[in-house]
Amino acid sequence: MNDAQLEFFRQRLIQMKEEVLRREVDAKERLHEREVFADPADRATAEEEHWLDLRLRERESMLLRKVDDALRRIKEKEYGYCEKTGEPIGIPRLLARPTATVIVDVKGLHEKVETHFRDR
Repeated sequence: MNDAQLEFFRQRLIQMKEEVLRREVDAKERLHEREVFADPADRATAEEEHWLDLRLRERESMLLRKVDDALRRIKEKEYGYCEKTGEPIGIPRLLARPTATVIVDVKGLHEKVETHFRDR
């Protein structure tokens, strides 16, 4: 991958990181809101939203770690190569998922194994 492509993905990842951090601030604000509900249905709805915000924060923190890892790989000139095979991941895959660390074939195999051995 050339320097212009690396810079493009670096900028894209920085933008992703900023968006994640913005959403995290919004979720924190919603989680700290204290409201008293007279109606049990309203309280249940608020608790469900609270749970969803917590789940969102968990997912966002995982994404943030992946973005930081991708930025580190760009800095170390390792970005764009599969961690398992060493082959180039490919621009179309990186455009779709800039945090990708493996080629599509490896990811597909991993998902098949995961599906096969998942608890049912």
